[in-house]
Amino acid sequence: MSKGAVSKPTPSPASDALPAARLLEAYRTMVLARALDERCLSLQRQGRIGFYAPHAGQEAALVGSALALEPEDWVFPAYRELSVALVRGVPLQAIVDQLFGNSRDLAKGRQMPNHFAFREQHFVSASSPIGTQITQAVGAAMAAQRQKAPIVTIAYFGDGATSSNDFHAGLNFAGVFRAPTIFSCQNNQWAISLPRERQTRSATLAEKAEAYGFPGVVVDGNDLKAVYRAVRAARVRATAGEGPTLIEAQVYRLGPHSTSDDPKRYRSDEQVEAAKRLDPLHRMKGELTSAGQVDEAGDAKIWEEARGRISAAITSAEGVPPMPPGSLFEDVFASPSLRLEEERRESEAGAGGRPSEP
Repeated sequence: MSKGAVSKPTPSPASDALPAARLLEAYRTMVLARALDERCLSLQRQGRIGFYAPHAGQEAALVGSALALEPEDWVFPAYRELSVALVRGVPLQAIVDQLFGNSRDLAKGRQMPNHFAFREQHFVSASSPIGTQITQAVGAAMAAQRQKAPIVTIAYFGDGATSSNDFHAGLNFAGVFRAPTIFSCQNNQWAISLPRERQTRSATLAEKAEAYGFPGVVVDGNDLKAVYRAVRAARVRATAGEGPTLIEAQVYRLGPHSTSDDPKRYRSDEQVEAAKRLDPLHRMKGELTSAGQVDEAGDAKIWEEARGRISAAITSAEGVPPMPPGSLFEDVFASPSLRLEEERRESEAGAGGRPSEP
């Protein structure tokens, strides 16, 4: 096998396996994320939030990868990494407040829903442009490398982003400088309506790492434990100075690309039903049931508790007023310019016309 060639993840030492005691909590997080997906799709259709990008079908790949990280590592998400935020300790209420963009929202209502940012949890703001987080993650990793900080950065992106300029520039820099970056490609088979087979002639997306001189790994994204092992091994490589890894987690996006999308226009119900039979939540529930960690009554209670928490968070978020219009003029300059102050006064007066003469 040539340098950087694609491989299946090799068996990890027992110490790199996710402890069985953590599997039930991982499943609780997956259920919470799925239940929030279901509720937010409904909220958007009701006009109560403006936008949502669901990630049903990708929970195992996201939760498994997040569990393999350390608190000091930095996450550079796309916009389906809600599960990652939950694993890293972001309060559910903070996520819901951001979706509503109320005055308790840490981003002050200035970002689109699903574009979270949580400094305390080392969770960088998502951007709408495709792939921009990839080069940002590499730059941050190179900075940490120069500071001799024993951390990694992880960039999450979809299969469509592997066709972006930032993907190729980011992987090239990471390869050349052996940046401690993990590239987590969530291959959910669709770049909005474009199927994976129409994006590239590559047999796998992971093999694209070979051109840049580092390993690419394909992993079953519906297997939380397999994803955990792959990311854990990549982190060990990165912190040992051996450079980056590209991990292709093969999953399926069960829902729409976003609330602006109608997937029935480009894929069949039969295809989706076939994918549902591989649902990572069903798989994890089956493993826990076989291990005696959960039964039907216990599973029903997990779902009930998750939906109760979500309902409480939504009620709280809707009870908080939006940001005041004047907040638009804050955080622009350290010391407001005369022009900005003039615009503030004009806004407050509700004039909306030409600024007054000096």
